[in-house]
Amino acid sequence: MKNPMLEAVSLVLEKLLFISYFKFFSSGAPGEDKAGNTLYEISSFLRGDVLEVPRTHLTHYGIYLGDNRVAHMMPDILLALTDDKGLTQKVVSNKRLILGVIGRGASIRVDTVEDFAYGAEILVNHLDRSLKKKALLNEEVAQRAEKLLGITPYSLLWNNCEHFVTYCRFGTAISPQADKFCENVKIIIRDQRSVLASAVLGLASIFCLGLTSYTTLPAIFIPFFLWMAG
Repeated sequence: MKNPMLEAVSLVLEKLLFISYFKFFSSGAPGEDKAGNTLYEISSFLRGDVLEVPRTHLTHYGIYLGDNRVAHMMPDILLALTDDKGLTQKVVSNKRLILGVIGRGASIRVDTVEDFAYGAEILVNHLDRSLKKKALLNEEVAQRAEKLLGITPYSLLWNNCEHFVTYCRFGTAISPQADKFCENVKIIIRDQRSVLASAVLGLASIFCLGLTSYTTLPAIFIPFFLWMAG
């Protein structure tokens, strides 16, 4: 049986992560005509390589399948609205991506290198060095990615593009980006200044909006839980 408290905490963390990465989604997203302005040395990529696109707040990952094809996980709200592959196979726009994150729907899809990177720099197999893990053989990596193609649930914390790539590349689904975010949240929670700040904001909301249940309860319980967690 699932723990309601843990589910609530997980949901809050996911929403915080979504907000903190909103700048990534709103700047330089797929579908904004950038890919055509950048040339990539596709001949240098090997089937099974991990392609990484560093952005302002996070890195997007994919597995190179050869022949200018990249398998990667993309949130997409359109998957929940239609079965028309003619529509869903088009490059995922910024709005589709954001709504897909909120709706927790995604697919592991194949796009060209240009559509995958949308004009950004591409790093190759950087995860091998940063994680210091032994990678599987490239052909096995590519085959794992191909077997997972299709619709999949999406979660910023538990099932994102990095989980997909690390599973294919190393055999274990992990996301250092999500782990780092959770560690940062823990640091904030443990900082006693967070308790004071939440208490001040709670009192300010009561002063501005009046003494009601939707202002009083958060003003009491949020500082209390932060204090207990700290």
